[in-house]
Amino acid sequence: MAVTVGFSAKAADPIRVRGTVESLEGSTLSVKTREGTDAKIMLKDGWKVSSVAKASIDDIKPGDFVGIASLPTADGGDGALEVLIFPAAMKGTGEGSYAWDLKPNSSMTNATVADAVKSVDSRTVTVKYKGGEKKISIPDGTPVVTFAPATESDIKSGATVFIPSERAADGSMSTLRVVVGTHGIVPPM
Repeated sequence: MAVTVGFSAKAADPIRVRGTVESLEGSTLSVKTREGTDAKIMLKDGWKVSSVAKASIDDIKPGDFVGIASLPTADGGDGALEVLIFPAAMKGTGEGSYAWDLKPNSSMTNATVADAVKSVDSRTVTVKYKGGEKKISIPDGTPVVTFAPATESDIKSGATVFIPSERAADGSMSTLRVVVGTHGIVPPM
């Protein structure tokens, strides 16, 4: 006799939590979100913490893998809101171009820099990813960062965090990664 077991649970939904740390107790991180709500995020076994370090637009070279949050511009292109230069070991992370929630109508493009052209007040990069390419203007003053080391002790009350998380069907949130602001540099993503 065969027994069929049905599952109605769906995969967890991705959610990005941005805000400030209220507390870290055991494996539960409490955050006051940028929207003003309280969030409790369970840190999964093996979770990692990193910070961001200031980088420069001049550090962006052809062949680098970057993550650029951007908004459409009046001239039909995209204008960067922030740029993350990934370490070489993270090349390919989240590759593609997709909707992002940094600002309304923003997108995130994780791709390899094919070309970087400097003009008077900005730099335009052409980035290529599986299935496409995009030209993005990076105006002077746009935050440019890269990942840097951090420790659990950096996750303290008042620290700014960016936490790519998952929300389960029951509303609980969990993560494997916390990006924390240190030395006055906050995660701009």
